[in-house]
Amino acid sequence: MKLIAESGSNRTEWSLIEDGELIEHFNTEGINPFFQTRREISRSIRLGLPEHFFKKKIEMIYYYGAGCSSEEKKQTVGASFITQFRTRTEVESDLLGAARGLFFHESGIACILGTGSNSCFYDGENIMNNVKAGGYILGDEGSGASVGKEFLSDVLKGLAPGGLTNDFLNKNRITVEDIMNAVYNQPLPNKFLSSVSFFFKDYKNEEYVAEVVTRNFKRFFTRCVFQYNYKNYPIRFVGSMASNFKEFLTDVAKSYDIEISAIEETPLV
Repeated sequence: MKLIAESGSNRTEWSLIEDGELIEHFNTEGINPFFQTRREISRSIRLGLPEHFFKKKIEMIYYYGAGCSSEEKKQTVGASFITQFRTRTEVESDLLGAARGLFFHESGIACILGTGSNSCFYDGENIMNNVKAGGYILGDEGSGASVGKEFLSDVLKGLAPGGLTNDFLNKNRITVEDIMNAVYNQPLPNKFLSSVSFFFKDYKNEEYVAEVVTRNFKRFFTRCVFQYNYKNYPIRFVGSMASNFKEFLTDVAKSYDIEISAIEETPLV
């Protein structure tokens, strides 16, 4: 039996596989070694998964996660898994997981648009080129965090539509002061910022929402996709932002004469 886990900052998907068949699927909170210590990751795994997961005879764990771009971060996550499962664990980036899930053994440009964003050229086995994501402060164009940062900045400055601002504050039962505290004083600020994207999902018909999302998607294409040989390889997307706003994403791609060949919510399809 194998355990395959794929994680962003918001959610981790766990799949138990036996003889090529999916036996069980479960979701827990996200994992990111840039924002969590080894102990915090271990605690998240232990408290999030049902107890019977730890009693299974698992031969190998394959983990693809956000923040696992360096050996140091991979070791942090790997040590947490081994502590909990006592099983060999292979840790790779969520970007490689996305590329494998989207293309299998084909070549192409794999893009993630979720809490954060990332992209790469994948040759069917390995990532051969990667435009640095930059994180929610220096990059993550087109992501939920990027959209959230723009909207919340407009809320603070009184530039967002009044009705939309009031709905957001009331639905989340927060104040402007709570926003400042969540971004600057609480853990996982990128996760808080990206929560805006789930709020936006119900307001797609609002002109302001369409403009913010479209503008962010355009920045992703111009700053990330255009750095690859995008005219000669298929482009596929995965992630909550790509899936929830696929009509905007498709329109932006068409404006650049690009056809997206697949948009998935998760690479574990």
